[in-house]
Amino acid sequence: MLHSGNGKEMSEDCLSGSPQDTGVARMAPSDTDTEPSTMVFSSSHSLRLKYMSLGVLVLQTTSLVLTMRYSRTLREDGPRYLASSAVVSAEVLKILACIVLVFRESNFSVPTMNQLLKEEIVNKPAETMKLAIPAGIYTLQNNLLYVALSNLDAATYQVTYQLKILTTALFTVSMLGKRLGSFQWLSLLLLMAGVTLVQWPTESGEVSEQKVLSAGSQFVGLMAVLMACVSSGFAGVYFEKILKETKQSIWLRNIQLGVFGFMFGLAGMMVYDGQRVRESGMFQGYNTITYTVVVLQALGGLVVAVVIKYADNILKGFATSVSIITSAVISYFLLEDFNPTSLFFLGSLLVIAATFLYSYKRKPVSISAIKV
Repeated sequence: MLHSGNGKEMSEDCLSGSPQDTGVARMAPSDTDTEPSTMVFSSSHSLRLKYMSLGVLVLQTTSLVLTMRYSRTLREDGPRYLASSAVVSAEVLKILACIVLVFRESNFSVPTMNQLLKEEIVNKPAETMKLAIPAGIYTLQNNLLYVALSNLDAATYQVTYQLKILTTALFTVSMLGKRLGSFQWLSLLLLMAGVTLVQWPTESGEVSEQKVLSAGSQFVGLMAVLMACVSSGFAGVYFEKILKETKQSIWLRNIQLGVFGFMFGLAGMMVYDGQRVRESGMFQGYNTITYTVVVLQALGGLVVAVVIKYADNILKGFATSVSIITSAVISYFLLEDFNPTSLFFLGSLLVIAATFLYSYKRKPVSISAIKV
């Protein structure tokens, strides 16, 4: 899902074709002697691509969340890096990456690329300005995710952030006029129930100042995630609608999003962190972990856009499930900032079930099966 690393929600089919488009269906017919071996080879290759896609999806989702959480809780001498600065840096890196991809699509010709950028971006200001709305919302969302992971452990964040399925579904119905099936509505109910259980406060006899501060911090994190889910759903569906109305390359669209995102991000950084930037510079507090977070946020979404065509809905459900479980395990054993409860496990199971159920597509009844 594109615009950047963390979730920018839109239909994967719009980004890279049908998830089942693995190349098998496009095979040219061959003679009967070679067809079986060709099919076996193609099926084996397709299977490898699917499992590679699963690995990439899990790695990107989990690594971004865990490294971002670690970077926001790491105690070091000196100031902590500015989240607003990291968002701006990620936008710049994403623009550069998309320019390289457009350069590749232009057969590595600089004049051809310049002409394409001029025709599709500079000479079409009205089309370009349409991207200002989702770009601004995406910039807000990225900043909110830093706030969320500064106040929530990675596992709780991962589960709660699945509410983006609910917001995306509601905006898809209201903005694109799509209809949801009964299984999808049921999955949304399960999703809300699961997130509610995960966020349900645990009973404790003692009330200390530390617990009050922890509850306040969790509330801030929860509000940040909820706002990010709403912004993710709206911006993703809006972006999908724009993609369906035009035939521009997805990389060109992301350059436009990135330029607006950079401008909004830079303005936000100067408004909220301007004093600190003037005192210690934009890159204060940066270290290896910070640069890793920036790279994952900038390039993660682009990598997923490339591999998502090989991952069907079941595989994407598995990726979400494995990512949640991995985040919980690493948060408990390595980051040591997560204490699982029975409510968390029950809520996580409901969320994982909802993810699979939302992607479930009922097969039509075969005509031959009902003949008498």
